Amino acid sequence: MAQHPVLPDPQLLDFCTARQREILQAVIDAGSQKGATAALGITPQVVSQTIMAVKKKAAARGYAPEADMHHPTVAPFVVKGTSTLYDDNGNQKLQWVKTQLDAKQVEEAVREWIESLTQDAKGMSPLIAPPKHTNADLLAVYPIGDPHVGMYAYAAETGADFNADIAERQIQGAIDRLVTSAPPAETGLIVELGDLIHADNSKNMTLRSNNTLDVDTRWSRVMQIGLRIPIYAVKRALSKHKRVIVRIVKGNHDEHSSFAIALALDAYFHNNPRVKVDLSPAEHWYYRFGKVLIGVTHGDKAKFPAMPGIMACDRPQDWGATRYRHWYQGHIHHEHKVEYPGCVVEAFRTLAARDAWHAGEGYRAGRDMCLIVHHKEFGEIERHRCDLAMIEGGGK
Repeated sequence: MAQHPVLPDPQLLDFCTARQREILQAVIDAGSQKGATAALGITPQVVSQTIMAVKKKAAARGYAPEADMHHPTVAPFVVKGTSTLYDDNGNQKLQWVKTQLDAKQVEEAVREWIESLTQDAKGMSPLIAPPKHTNADLLAVYPIGDPHVGMYAYAAETGADFNADIAERQIQGAIDRLVTSAPPAETGLIVELGDLIHADNSKNMTLRSNNTLDVDTRWSRVMQIGLRIPIYAVKRALSKHKRVIVRIVKGNHDEHSSFAIALALDAYFHNNPRVKVDLSPAEHWYYRFGKVLIGVTHGDKAKFPAMPGIMACDRPQDWGATRYRHWYQGHIHHEHKVEYPGCVVEAFRTLAARDAWHAGEGYRAGRDMCLIVHHKEFGEIERHRCDLAMIEGGGK
């Protein structure tokens, strides 16, 4: 007797991506995997691998009838484990399902929620007249190292006072000085190197390690100031550069709020064709300018020696076509620069003061912000530095 082919459970369609749904539906409609391969022009291996991948995803969400799991979890929860009690005849009597939050789904949900909030807030920026004369051969890069807006420090304990208002004043002062000293490069690249916001939410703890943070004022106010800072930087840069590109990097202190700031910034400048806010969720971001290749990341994950290989792997064509390759990152709060074969990796200081923990551990790095100017043929040709004392008149 001929065996009838086993078709995918139609309920698996609820767990598919658009392409997976197309393949599974083709199998169901054709009555066999072979029929689906002919209808879609794909290999049998693609069909079987797709079905297997969808089954695994469904099981992670609590749906696997062959294992007596019939109740899918609600996103962004996934199944952590199950315990099933059977009677003497093998019939299921009770089942306990343990769930946990899926970090990837949580991040996607937060992104979708933030996007929905900004849909009606696009294009609010005033249009600033472009400069009359700029040099297309020049790129001005403004790395903003770890602002930590919302961090609190008490001078008697840490050596310098710090709060959200101080952070805003100091960064704006540095931006003013650096933009004024910048040459008329046609393109300005503002790269905030992560940890723009000190605490990712009102719990006032780091997301991954649950370290308690010293915070100033309410989280909602911190977010407002955190948005005003890049808005100010972009407006000032627009007065000197014909176009401005902005990258807000995700740090270990602001894994979710950094995207909220970036999305709000993009909405604010939506009406300005001279501004481009990059919203890629990638840990490693790249910008090519002639023979210059710049990589940007926070620096809390891969170590310095791994960075040239990451760049070469991620951007092989750009690596081969460029001569001057740089990584710009933050995280460590002190100046550190290493020249590897084919690539320079550099970490930047911050204008933020030390909190109580860092002061107690003996961290004593300087506080400044830099402007780096690249020529598309000759690489870095000049650098300007704004020390904190230049803003605060001898501040610590």
